[in-house]
Amino acid sequence: MAATKDPRPCSIADALALVGEKYSLLVLREVCLGNGRFDQLVRNIGAPRDILATRLRRLVDAGILTKRAYSERPQRFEYRPTQAGLELEPVLLTLMDWGNRHLRADDRPMVIEHRCGQELVPVVTCRTCGDPVRHEDLTSHPQSPGWTVSGPTAA
Repeated sequence: MAATKDPRPCSIADALALVGEKYSLLVLREVCLGNGRFDQLVRNIGAPRDILATRLRRLVDAGILTKRAYSERPQRFEYRPTQAGLELEPVLLTLMDWGNRHLRADDRPMVIEHRCGQELVPVVTCRTCGDPVRHEDLTSHPQSPGWTVSGPTAA
């Protein structure tokens, strides 16, 4: 379990501790697009080289990316998503869809096509019934002792 400063036990906080740093999700975006070489990442993200190197090291250490040498002289590496990294791709697609709808409705920078030939519009569905997930259909059940939905229980 990742350590976070959030007092509530929370998988969202744990995930953000790994991928919520500036540039981390952009690195994952580029690697999922097939742009895994350091020079490609610098060019496409615009991150300072030292910060980018730190983010890459952290994502590799967390098991989100793998690092593979593609040149010995000079030594150069390519980064690829692990299974855990690929499992974050729907998160990226959902963020992109939200950004397209709420921030860039008139100038979407990229469209993702599904293998069926149609534009992908990500929808979160219930694994059991297949219904789309809507806020009003959800009920939270805290699993950590000492916590309720509204916060910690009295000691």
